Amino acid sequence: MHPARLVPNHARFSPQPDSIRKTVNNQSYTAYMSGIRDILSFPKVYQLWQAPFAQHKFKPLLKHTDFSNIRRVLDVGCGPGTNAQFFQGREYLGLDINPRYIENATRRFTASHGATCEFRLQDVREYHPSEADRSDFILLNSFLHHIDDDNSDKILSRLQHILSDEGHIHILDLVLPDSKGIPRTLAKFDRGKHPRPLDHWKKLFTKHFKPVIFEAFHLKRWGIPFWSMVYFKGQKQ
Repeated sequence: MHPARLVPNHARFSPQPDSIRKTVNNQSYTAYMSGIRDILSFPKVYQLWQAPFAQHKFKPLLKHTDFSNIRRVLDVGCGPGTNAQFFQGREYLGLDINPRYIENATRRFTASHGATCEFRLQDVREYHPSEADRSDFILLNSFLHHIDDDNSDKILSRLQHILSDEGHIHILDLVLPDSKGIPRTLAKFDRGKHPRPLDHWKKLFTKHFKPVIFEAFHLKRWGIPFWSMVYFKGQKQ
């Protein structure tokens, strides 16, 4: 037998190099954020997460919208249906590909909406209404930052054909700021993988729709900006 190899104590118990510690920490944080994203796929958890900011997020849209002229609403990526509350008395169709969200939204909002209200498990790219059923109000609320550029182009191109001639598309979405801070950190670790700089959003929107309003704003809590957002109102080109 060979004699046991002696290893100095300082070699046996030397601390991990910074690069190794950083890798382990990054992996742990990534796993943690992945768990958060999975939890948010449940409707009730998502609603609690969004509740403090939902009304504030809609302020630019409410400011620039005459609801008396709205007849038919299409809510793309409607989630658990919380946007329906803003459209009482209007024809409303919410589309989403998450069956949990659609089931929850149908149970909570369909009966109380006061007009035709439907939540449908469907990809908007496969939605082909007749000309008479086109929407005069299309909403995308925090949806496109979950979608890459190629598919965002395809979705916006499809929506050109769904929007009525006199209607408007309204987009609220997450901005990736250039400067460091809370908004940039939260954007980078958001459940959606595609937050974009402000100029990137503008280029994407105006490629498909004539701009009426393009407005940046912050979602704040206790006076502190947490998320950088953009509101776009557009019409057919």
